[in-house]
Amino acid sequence: MALKDITLGQYFPGNSVVHHLDPRTKLIAVALYIVALFLAAGPVTYGLMFAVLAVSIGLSHVPVKSILRGMKPVIFILVFTAALNILYTPGTHVLAKFWVFTVTLEGIARAFYMVIRILMLLAGTFLLTYTTSPILLTDGLESLMNPLKRLRVPVHELAMMMSIALRFIPTLIEETDKIMSAQRARGADFESGSLIQRAKALLPLLVPLFISAFRRADELAVAMECRCYHGGEGRTRLRQLKYSGQDYFTLAFFLAVAAGTGVLGYFGV
Repeated sequence: MALKDITLGQYFPGNSVVHHLDPRTKLIAVALYIVALFLAAGPVTYGLMFAVLAVSIGLSHVPVKSILRGMKPVIFILVFTAALNILYTPGTHVLAKFWVFTVTLEGIARAFYMVIRILMLLAGTFLLTYTTSPILLTDGLESLMNPLKRLRVPVHELAMMMSIALRFIPTLIEETDKIMSAQRARGADFESGSLIQRAKALLPLLVPLFISAFRRADELAVAMECRCYHGGEGRTRLRQLKYSGQDYFTLAFFLAVAAGTGVLGYFGV
């Protein structure tokens, strides 16, 4: 797996319908989509969620290969999750039995649905960051959490920290790739040996990576101070967030999908 396969936090500029939606709409839609995914219980509901995801990806014009590439880092988690569900799910239709493990038809079905759920969950959340710039994502989060200000919760600071964290993921990945390339040129080997040996070979990356991260953080702090940034009080925005007809339609659609999936999932379909 190459570091370039990690695409979390990247933004793909575009002019699609999904790109033009209000960031608050996309955040709420993703939350409803996740709720609907966990309410899905059978082939009908999972097929419905897959159709919703496919339409969303098609409308966003984000390349499917970019979404699939971003899922490569979680292949091990998917395999591990599937194995646990297959080996530890009880059932009446036993297919194989060895030592303390029993493979059942119900376990295979549960593993399949669990893997599909994780993949669709990742694709939906990736689509949010792919189609929403960090600035708009920060404004949307702050607007949605605005009622918490009455409880003296530092809403703006929390939203800013989450946005900066998402923005710096691709930057740190790119920096790590550069450091690894430089050390390979000096004879370092990151790919041969056992898993433990390869993990030990990555330890020399930590010091230059931390130094680079702290340097970038200091540069960001200086840049924010030079622009007279003092938190959210009195801050104005270049783009004011306003709901449009497309936003209301999208919210109603995802609310209907969540409600419909909940009803169908209750009957196990």
